[in-house]
Amino acid sequence: MSLVDALTETDHDTDKTPISERGPAPVEIVVAFGFWLFLLSDIVMFSALFAAYAVLSGQTAGGPAGPQLFDRMNVLIETGCLLASSFTCGLFTLSIEARNKPGAYLWAAVTFALGAAFLAFELTEFTRMIAQGAGPTRSAFLSAFFTLVGTHGLHVTFGLGWLLTMMAQVATLGFQPMVVRRLLCFSLFWHALDIVWIGVFTIVYLGAH
Repeated sequence: MSLVDALTETDHDTDKTPISERGPAPVEIVVAFGFWLFLLSDIVMFSALFAAYAVLSGQTAGGPAGPQLFDRMNVLIETGCLLASSFTCGLFTLSIEARNKPGAYLWAAVTFALGAAFLAFELTEFTRMIAQGAGPTRSAFLSAFFTLVGTHGLHVTFGLGWLLTMMAQVATLGFQPMVVRRLLCFSLFWHALDIVWIGVFTIVYLGAH
């Protein structure tokens, strides 16, 4: 059962007891509702970081600006890795819904590899910029840049750890309902990170001037 199904599932029994007196909601609905709240809170946080970057992007304190620091080809490859991982994560989700364990392992491994490649490109960029004296303390612009992009990178790192943990649970517990719910939550989380990165790529890198 997907999270969407869990949210839209109706009770077909003939119990006429008022909803307020029927006791706790099913686990599927509680998990789905709680996880959507988590994603919304993350979106609010990233919105604040985007707003801070928009205000501070021109405050270079006489130091280098984006065009002098960003390697757009490197960022394009980095973006391709993350967007491709979104596609493979979709195939991973289809394997979960089909209870196809080999397929789930395969697409989880590809998704992990692409996510790790994305992080490697990002760390390479950070290392190069810091070596050039363009660290987060150099200017308000760089502080906002490292905070926004670094926060997204931390989320990707968390997602990769989550994926490894969930595949270990698949290996030990199989496709139990609890495990499937967590896997589908991971899928939503990963797609949300891709959406945020599109914003980062557009505003930070393509919008650099």
